[in-house]
Amino acid sequence: MKVVVDMNKCQDHGQCVFAAPDVFRLDEAGHLAYVADPDESLRADVEDAADVCPLQAITVED
Repeated sequence: MKVVVDMNKCQDHGQCVFAAPDVFRLDEAGHLAYVADPDESLRADVEDAADVCPLQAITVED
């Protein structure tokens, strides 16, 4: 699984952080940071994060 975030769309709302805290986080400056190749066991959380993103900036690829 590969996680792709369109950083041109992302506005650091952080909804993904709540949905998948093992994959997404906000850095010291409040900007999104994420694991691009998380463990497959986190797929459901990552898909939830993509669903709750208000700007639909997150894509999950196989």
